[in-house]
Amino acid sequence: MECYHCEKGALYGRSHTHHRGVAGGRWKKRAPKTQRIFLPNLQSVAIMEDGAEKRVKLCNKCLKRVKKDMNDGKRPFLQLVHYKVTAEPEAQPAQAA
Repeated sequence: MECYHCEKGALYGRSHTHHRGVAGGRWKKRAPKTQRIFLPNLQSVAIMEDGAEKRVKLCNKCLKRVKKDMNDGKRPFLQLVHYKVTAEPEAQPAQAA
């Protein structure tokens, strides 16, 4: 799976334990390293595309960007279907005593 907008997908890498080893770096004391897959944080959301509702997967970074743009009144790159814009409370002027 990959992100609908930025196409972020799985990455392959290595993980290893935080074993200190010994001075001189003897092989049998080295921390073991294993292959692993780093998966993106994908969320399933509904968007509006060409006037129709469509279910897609967005990474959390893109989803946060869309929500922030919608809250700030900017035009986001995707339109979410089920998202209510939260109005920020206006600052009240300080009262003179």
